[in-house]
Amino acid sequence: MQDHEKEGEMNEPVSDSDNDEAENSADEVTSDEEITQEKTVKPLTAEALAEFEAAQKRAGVIYISRIPPGMRPAKVRHILSAYGEIGRVYLQQEDPKRAYLRKKHTSTNKAHYTEGWVEFASKKVARSVAEMLNAQPIGGKKGSRWRDDIWTMKYLPRFKWNMLTEQIANETATRAAQLRLELSQSKHEQKQYLKQVELARVLDKRAKKKEADGSSGPNQSTGEEPITSDKTKKKPKKIKIPKTVDFDCKNEELESVLSSVF
Repeated sequence: MQDHEKEGEMNEPVSDSDNDEAENSADEVTSDEEITQEKTVKPLTAEALAEFEAAQKRAGVIYISRIPPGMRPAKVRHILSAYGEIGRVYLQQEDPKRAYLRKKHTSTNKAHYTEGWVEFASKKVARSVAEMLNAQPIGGKKGSRWRDDIWTMKYLPRFKWNMLTEQIANETATRAAQLRLELSQSKHEQKQYLKQVELARVLDKRAKKKEADGSSGPNQSTGEEPITSDKTKKKPKKIKIPKTVDFDCKNEELESVLSSVF
């Protein structure tokens, strides 16, 4: 009997909740394994590094000075990949202030790009594509959005992709430093403005208090002259009377002197 009970317990069906728990645990294990696999990056071997450097030397970059409105990097890659193998594509977004004004006054909220760089696997292909497509219509199917737009591109000799990344990093750092400088300057101006406002308020308060004290004085209400101390009293200035000259005495003295001489 005990053996039959044990067999019955072993042959009991597994519920759906148990199956779901088992599947979830298995999925968690697989997801953890995938995360660990993604985090581990194998170092480049000497052969792979040499191949990468050789590919960089063979690559050529073209510069597109104008990107048609609404065209995205995927579309640029799709159009230019018909002429050769493409490596990397970078499109510069428009200025944030300009984008804000455009989104404010228009109904388009998508990002617009102003210029771009496209890397071809071969320098010869990049040079020929730039010469062939420059100042030419983009073309495409009839009724397409960019059919009548014009390509404006140029091949950049001796230009590598790492130069572009360095330039972008420098521009980003310069923009961040300029933004920090503008913020500090605006804070300083705000502090000076608040200081001047506070000073003006204090001076205005003092002037009002002085006017109130002068208007509520006891001497002005009675009509009497203000009492001044002896020290504040001014002494009247003495008027000097010029001495009169006795011209008759002077004449007598001159005559006596002349008579004695002659």
